[in-house]
Parts: sequence; C-alpha cells; structure tokens
Amino acid sequence: MSPNELADQYLAGAAQLRAAVAGMTREQLVARPVAGKWSTLEVVCHVSDFDPILVERMKRILALASDVPLLLAADENLFLKALNYDARDVNEELAVIDATRAQMARIIRGLTPEQLQLTGNHNKRGLQTLEKVIQMACNHVPHHLAFIAEKRKALGV
Repeated sequence: MSPNELADQYLAGAAQLRAAVAGMTREQLVARPVAGKWSTLEVVCHVSDFDPILVERMKRILALASDVPLLLAADENLFLKALNYDARDVNEELAVIDATRAQMARIIRGLTPEQLQLTGNHNKRGLQTLEKVIQMACNHVPHHLAFIAEKRKALGV
C-alpha cells in the first residue's frame, strides 16, 4: 500500500469512530448492555489512549531507525482500571483521536517506500516494520466498530 493510501485509511478511522457514536446520550455511552464487555465510552477512551501509543511507536521507528528502537507493549486493561474512563468526556476523547490521526496522517503521506520498511523491536511481538505498525493502527478502529454496533443494537439505538 502506498503512503497516501495508508494515510487515507488511517485518517478515515477517526470519522468512522465519530459516526459510530453519533447521537448517543451520555447514559447510552456509559451503559454496559452486553455482559462482560466495555461500555461505548470505554471503547472510545481506549482508542484515544492507544492511538498516541501507536503513533509513538511509528515516530520512534522513524526517528531512531538506525538503532532498531524498542517498542513497548501496553496493557489495555490496566489503562481501563487506572484512567477513570467512565468520568471522561466523549467529545474530548474524539478530539484527541482527530488531532492525533491528522498529525500522523500528514507524516505518513511524506514517507518513502524505504521508510515503510524500517523496523522496531516490539518487546512482545519482535521485529515489526513501520508499515505493519501503521496497518495495525489503521485496523484498530474498524476492529472496535463492531463492538460499538453490538452495544447500539442492544440499547435499541
């Protein structure tokens, strides 16, 4: 995939997530209509917290290319427990996602095919190319859209 195609796909995730939660009330956002699953707000907060982590990995690969930088894993459940997701504001979280993705999409558009093949060393997954990290970030929102749709359906929204 070309840098422009990757950037377009990555940037589209922000609009897709915004559309997925459009029209939901605060009560619907914090509801847990599916037993054992996160609320819609928790899903949005998760994306808002993990987009910058994925971007940091991308930037680390680019900035420290000659060193094959270490890319650290993060535990989403620890973030959920520690960062008070239910008290957060969905519009602030969406704004973080919008800004993070707009900035990184601009950087992605300027990449060369050679840069896409630079690698980082993930402490749990091993060597990963920049292209693979970008693709993971592109797939992150679509992965969660199905869960939001499931919650909306269970709530009758």
